[in-house]
Amino acid sequence: MKNTLLHYVGGLFLLTIFFSSCQTIPPKATAVSPFDKEKYLGTWYEIARFDFFFEKGLDNTTANYSLRKDGKIKVLNRGYNKEKGKWKESEGKAKFVDSENIAMLKVSFFGPFYAGYNVIAIDKEYKYALIAGDSLDYLWLLSRETTMPESVKENYLKIAKEIGYDTSQLLWIEHDLAKK
Repeated sequence: MKNTLLHYVGGLFLLTIFFSSCQTIPPKATAVSPFDKEKYLGTWYEIARFDFFFEKGLDNTTANYSLRKDGKIKVLNRGYNKEKGKWKESEGKAKFVDSENIAMLKVSFFGPFYAGYNVIAIDKEYKYALIAGDSLDYLWLLSRETTMPESVKENYLKIAKEIGYDTSQLLWIEHDLAKK
């Protein structure tokens, strides 16, 4: 009886971890819909982000999105580490969770492991975007240029705070190097 109970509790624990790790968007966030994948492709400059392991110490960070032959989206992230004096790149792939009309995607840089990538705000011209990860630990403000108007920043920060993000933790990214 004791072994059966332990197996049952252990199984529930593993199922809870599995299903919570499948979350692709924070609970209060909503992905943009309708979404135009074609208009989103191209280069985006990171204006602000929550720091995480891959981008630690990087400035001049960009993300470039292009179509792959298999229908997924190629993701090329790039940034400059001033301390080491060199560029760092990482290539990944993204796919839509459901419809391509809803800006809820999963992105992978490490084999079969995917994480949420959600466009939760974007302007009509697709010049500025607010991106949520799969939890409140990941947030990005992106622009087609190296700057973003103050009014857009303020609006995106308001949206992020309403979802539950601690926007005081954002790193504001420098773009002071010409593309090399």
